[in-house]
Amino acid sequence: MTLPADLSDRLVRELRPLVAAEATAEAPGAGAEAADLEQAVWVRLFEHLDRSGPPSDAARWVRSAVRAEARRARRVTARERPLGAGPPADPERDPERAALRAERSHALWAAVARTPGGCPRLLTAMLSPNDPTYREIAGALGISQGSLGPMRSRCLGCLRRMLPTEVAAPEHGGMER
Repeated sequence: MTLPADLSDRLVRELRPLVAAEATAEAPGAGAEAADLEQAVWVRLFEHLDRSGPPSDAARWVRSAVRAEARRARRVTARERPLGAGPPADPERDPERAALRAERSHALWAAVARTPGGCPRLLTAMLSPNDPTYREIAGALGISQGSLGPMRSRCLGCLRRMLPTEVAAPEHGGMER
């Protein structure tokens, strides 16, 4: 169905302020530009005009169309990523974080090696990825389980004094002991 040019021109003149106002109101919540919403609504309107003629309640139709386009824009915005952004960064695989973790680990193990007496063996056992119990650590070191606590306390105190100058402060939101 094709409309006479004067009818479509009149409809555009009458609806332009309403389309602009509705698009301007919905754009911030949709994460879209008001002009983009307006353009999408005009395309929708002309498609509607070609199929079924002018809407019976043009103002209601415009409000409904703007809201529908705003919903579509929100869905698209939620899925889109800037070109070249790739998938969301996995904090565990972030190269910068990995380098910092490696540097802190190296500083920790270097400090453990410089601790006095039997501390390097004790701290190495305590930092083992196997997560041994006190009984297992005491057995491996050949000391009584009762003396492990005070020795651990002395060794950790020594390590604590050595590390602040070598290891950076924890990241924002990180845990500090």
